[in-house]
Amino acid sequence: MGTGRVIRAGLRWLLALFYALAGYMHLADPAPFLAIMPGWVPAPEAVIWWTGIAELLGAVALAQPFSQPLRHAGAMGLALYAICVFPANIHHFALDMARPDGGWGLGYHLPRMVAQPLLVWLALWTGGATDWPLRRR
Repeated sequence: MGTGRVIRAGLRWLLALFYALAGYMHLADPAPFLAIMPGWVPAPEAVIWWTGIAELLGAVALAQPFSQPLRHAGAMGLALYAICVFPANIHHFALDMARPDGGWGLGYHLPRMVAQPLLVWLALWTGGATDWPLRRR
């Protein structure tokens, strides 16, 4: 196995672990997620529960070694998930910055905003849905 494949596999497992932990946290302790949920989202408790399930299923699909199509589907699902939760991240940023103490602060929120597109790409790349921009010509 080449170095590139080892790196991709290692990052795939790391991302799957990250999403599995996040999914577990959504189910085990939804209160922090409910606190940052935009008010326009209907049935916020159900949305938090289903997002946790989506993260867990995506993590399992991404990590499993038996089916490339399933890994590809998990990657696509996690990328779409990261896009869909971006409004909640922006809402959390705005809520925190409006607090007198600044909440978590810019040191937390700015890297988080920058990381969101990276998470989308990382899910797609580690799941084999894209080789961009690392494809050999």
